[in-house]
Amino acid sequence: MSRFKTVRRRMTKSRLFCLLVVLGSAFMVLFIIVYWDNVGTANFNLHTSFSKSQPTHLSVEHPSSEETTENNDVSDVDRFLDSFLNFGPTKNEVPSTKGDKLAQRGGSNSFEENIRGYDWSTRTKLEGFLDQELIQEERKLNLRNFCGNSSFNFPTKNRDFDDIPNKELDHLIVDDRHGIIYCYVPKVACTNWKRVMIVLSESLLDKKGVPYEDPLEIPREDVHNSSSHLTFNKFWRRYGKFSRHMMKIKLKKYTKFIFVRDPFVRLISAFRSKFELENEDFYKSFAIPILTRFSNWTNVPTSAGEAFSSGAKPSFSQFIQYLLDPRTEEQKPFNEHWRQVYRLCHPCQIDYDFIGKLETLDEDASQLLRQLNIDSLFQFPPSYRNRTASSWEEDWFSKIPLEWRQKLYSLYEPDFVLFGYPKPGKILNV
Repeated sequence: MSRFKTVRRRMTKSRLFCLLVVLGSAFMVLFIIVYWDNVGTANFNLHTSFSKSQPTHLSVEHPSSEETTENNDVSDVDRFLDSFLNFGPTKNEVPSTKGDKLAQRGGSNSFEENIRGYDWSTRTKLEGFLDQELIQEERKLNLRNFCGNSSFNFPTKNRDFDDIPNKELDHLIVDDRHGIIYCYVPKVACTNWKRVMIVLSESLLDKKGVPYEDPLEIPREDVHNSSSHLTFNKFWRRYGKFSRHMMKIKLKKYTKFIFVRDPFVRLISAFRSKFELENEDFYKSFAIPILTRFSNWTNVPTSAGEAFSSGAKPSFSQFIQYLLDPRTEEQKPFNEHWRQVYRLCHPCQIDYDFIGKLETLDEDASQLLRQLNIDSLFQFPPSYRNRTASSWEEDWFSKIPLEWRQKLYSLYEPDFVLFGYPKPGKILNV
């Protein structure tokens, strides 16, 4: 009997030892995955924060209230991963002096409107930096205020970050080496910003087998190849069930930026590049359905080459009809080139640290590179000379019926409001 008890105790100890080995192995696997993916950024002084989907009304002078809300919303797993990575608590601090200066300048829209078109060469560098910082605070404050405004609603505004489908996170490009997240918006200088992200993350090698150092040397076809970038929608492959928690940690610690553009001008630019130039993929995917629905062509050409030689190209008016037709999104979501920015980059779920605009691209790009401490590495590539100009807007919309223009504004109103673009009164007859 005693021999049986001895054997039983030995078996119990053996099982306990095996259980400890399994638990230890699982812990080491998790440690290796998390540590090696983040070792490059663990020592950065990263200051940004993750915002919930329904932020309270934020005041520039009192950032601590947002910090308190964030700390209460963090789950136990988030806390574990946060401490596991040795990340310290962060504060999204905004000096009160900036808020005072904004108030003195006349509210959320006046300062940027006054500063646009100013001859920057006549100002000192310090004055230019201060102006840029004030503009950034103004843009971010405008975004936070409207995201927290219960009377201003639009689809997906009030959902939580965890409720965003994985496929809708494919525009958030991550650079773990420098702690940067960029949400790219097509037709807003995204080709060159993608080039910058490739150089920073060293995610692509040149013909010599070394990472690119000059953004302009990266071929355009490689820039838009999804394999050249680490995006949030790929996290599930790397982290599995921990992918959302890792996204939140990076959103809280990394510097997040976005570049936007006047929504109507962006639509004109998208139409010009995708329908006025011969593009086989876009012709088959979009031009053929547009011509089939809204043109008088009985036999729509099956190839872009045939269509361009016969003059069978969608008009801008037909393109607007396509956007307004409910059947369009019933069949599949808007293409990224004309999908709304709030659907691409989720600005009410993600607290962006820098909001650039194409209308002030040169100044904003320089300011961002300085803010990221990478301005000594390279300059932002020069902008394309044939860029669609805002002054073209009235001409392009002159033949569009007023009712359509008003419906189109309703479709893109969140982008106008969230990013501080004025309502196009002349186009809407208001």
